[in-house]
Amino acid sequence: MKQMKGIMQVLKLAEKLKFEMRHSWLSNGRRESVAEHTWRVGLMAVLIEPYIEEKLDMAKLLKMIMIHDLVEAEAMDVPAFDTLYDAKRKEQKQLAEQTAMDNIRATLEEEPGKELQILWLEFEAKETFEAKVANALDKLEAQLQHNEAAMDTWLDIEKEMVYMLKPHTEFHPVLEDLRQVIVGEAEEKLKANGYVQSVGQPE
Repeated sequence: MKQMKGIMQVLKLAEKLKFEMRHSWLSNGRRESVAEHTWRVGLMAVLIEPYIEEKLDMAKLLKMIMIHDLVEAEAMDVPAFDTLYDAKRKEQKQLAEQTAMDNIRATLEEEPGKELQILWLEFEAKETFEAKVANALDKLEAQLQHNEAAMDTWLDIEKEMVYMLKPHTEFHPVLEDLRQVIVGEAEEKLKANGYVQSVGQPE
């Protein structure tokens, strides 16, 4: 029973991700929650797995995807463009998320809590194959969601960020193929809305 109390605390914390909003809108005009983003990143992993020829620890990949944004239930979501050119804001975000993960680890029994923290740190380091795949899918899902949202929800910096995805996907041809499809959709949307000058920037 004791371990169940810790699990319940984390589950109740995770419920906040259902109403923690991201700077992304859905095709019906509603803002997207962190939980919704995380769910589709996981689905992307499931759908793309058959095309990855290398040995892939799918259980680890899905665990990383499920927990990498869990810290945002406490630290809140910070849009990527807020830290893109602001080193101080990026450091503040990292510290807040590290503190949140420390708290999550302390809530659980020693070994389960330690495993979650290790997986979260592995994702953040982006060095292992699974972490690179998880990171790539995380970035690609965000762009896919932007593509599906109304153009008037896009900030100018988000039009630039269409062309910043390649460093996250170039390590693998399948992820590069997926990026090209998603970027192609973004370019078509930009063109259709009169943003011709925004298209064709170097990657």
